[in-house]
Amino acid sequence: MTTLAVTGHMDLTDETVPLVRDALDKVLADYEPAGLVGVSCIAKGSDSLFAEAVLDAGGRLVVVLPSRDYRDAKVKPEHAPTFDRLRAAASQVVVMPHETANRAAYEAANAELLRRADRLVAVWDGRPPSGKGGGTADTVQLARTEGLAVTVVWPPGAARKG
Repeated sequence: MTTLAVTGHMDLTDETVPLVRDALDKVLADYEPAGLVGVSCIAKGSDSLFAEAVLDAGGRLVVVLPSRDYRDAKVKPEHAPTFDRLRAAASQVVVMPHETANRAAYEAANAELLRRADRLVAVWDGRPPSGKGGGTADTVQLARTEGLAVTVVWPPGAARKG
């Protein structure tokens, strides 16, 4: 059994989505589907792309939600159908013991992802942490500090909005 957790940017451009999905499919092809577990917070962007790729590869999905109010407070209407579909497809849903979605909740969820993982898959442009905490670069940094292997996925031509 191999457990892969994901961290990644939410603000991928429309053109980047298929590039990242193809790159994720290639990463997951190295693992036996019956023993593959993907752990994701299923946020918009990289987290959901990874979750879909794990399910499509025949793996199991574990969803980690940062807080009890995460869906109502943070999931935008355009992402809600994908979020709900992935949550329903998960073999396990873990809700962190936070009432509200905030930095502490995100950091706790990221720590839980890393605790469960054999490897972190990071859809990351390589930029340093923003200083806000709980972001992609912070999670990569924490994983590396803890000695967890990290696979960075940022295919040629990938870009973030803005």
